[in-house]
Amino acid sequence: MLELLPSCECGDVDLPPDSPDPRICSFECTFCARCVDEVLGGVCPNCGGDLTRRPIRLAAVLVTHPASTTRVVRTSCP
Repeated sequence: MLELLPSCECGDVDLPPDSPDPRICSFECTFCARCVDEVLGGVCPNCGGDLTRRPIRLAAVLVTHPASTTRVVRTSCP
């Protein structure tokens, strides 16, 4: 199951679980669409993989399987 991190690793922007904005790689590195488009060029800086839209978890499912509250922030973004 996806962890659904709460923020962009590059810009520390909030990314709620119901937002269409988050982008993830196959390792679940999480970034906002702005950073992916304007800074990262669609490539994960951690693993080199492509970044794609993160699925939205339905509110009813979030009750039993909540999103993560752990924020991951890179010390530098390309």
